Amino acid sequence: MVNPKSIEEKKIWDILETVTDPEVPVLTITDLGIVRDVIIDDDNIEIIITPTYTGCPAMDMITMQIRLAMLENGYSNVKITSVLSPAWTTDWMSEEGKRKLKEYGIAPPDKKISIPKDGVTCPQCNSTNTKLISEFGSTACKALYQCNDCKEPFDYFKCH
Repeated sequence: MVNPKSIEEKKIWDILETVTDPEVPVLTITDLGIVRDVIIDDDNIEIIITPTYTGCPAMDMITMQIRLAMLENGYSNVKITSVLSPAWTTDWMSEEGKRKLKEYGIAPPDKKISIPKDGVTCPQCNSTNTKLISEFGSTACKALYQCNDCKEPFDYFKCH
């Protein structure tokens, strides 16, 4: 999260921390690091977001959820701007977000491995005796793996 410059900006960041990702509901948009900035100009607020993928289908829902959260908290003059550059990276995810992913059953991204054939840590039993089933999991940002020890399938949040 960008360091808030004012009490008002802190309030807005606190609101944004309640908006969840529709594809992985245990993650907030601040866990994902897609909120790039909050700009306040008198009564006008601009929230800058970056999609995890260009054309990510969840972004329309996220934009709507941001707008609703802001309205529910008394902010009506809100502009939400989507920027593609710099491109989002899993480096922008919070450590808390990565922990939440693992607890939810999705292997968090690991910069040492993009989409390895095997060796991704199983979020169920912590074994690295795993194999790649498909480079595409339940969404475009995940790959599908199976643990050879506990036999459970699981998604891996791809690095990029």
